[in-house]
Amino acid sequence: MRLAIGSLFAAGIALAIAPFASAHFRLLEPQSWIVENNLGDPQKLGPCGGTSANGGEPTNMVTKATGGQKLHIKVQETVFHPGHYRVSLAVNSRADLPADPQVVTRDGAKGPQSVSAPIQNPIQMPVLADGLFPHTAKVEAPLETDVTLPNITCTKCTLQIVQFMAEHGLNKDGGYYYHHCADLQITADPAKPIDARWNAR
Repeated sequence: MRLAIGSLFAAGIALAIAPFASAHFRLLEPQSWIVENNLGDPQKLGPCGGTSANGGEPTNMVTKATGGQKLHIKVQETVFHPGHYRVSLAVNSRADLPADPQVVTRDGAKGPQSVSAPIQNPIQMPVLADGLFPHTAKVEAPLETDVTLPNITCTKCTLQIVQFMAEHGLNKDGGYYYHHCADLQITADPAKPIDARWNAR
């Protein structure tokens, strides 16, 4: 697996940012699997949000999608921190979601501070997109893109969106990441070959 270490975030950025500021985002599309407040909380705990003290209240929402087609992703950053996003898909179990990438850190006054995280290039399943929305300044508008789903059928897949935060202190639930997920019901496009690599059951 080829991994490219992102170098978008110079250590000097830290001088202008409070060392342990929190970043937050809301998952707007597709519908989140848990109820989010106006900041997107609870969202620290991997792989799909919540915290160790609050697992979150399920929305019981399942988004229907067609395999082999594009799915619209829309997030809103509610509390700024420099970073980027990754999108992954688990077709049988959330245990199939990839681990959060190992983060490069530096020593800060109050402990380790995140500097960068690897970005898959090229991507490999179950990652659908990586290095999305890289930014070092506050973004007011929602962040939007489309990702192509594998042509499979699954009654309840899990789409995961994680946010890597640069220049951030370690949080006990999520490390240097925040997490959201959406439940998908994917129906394969009969006009296209099934993507057997995903081993959907």
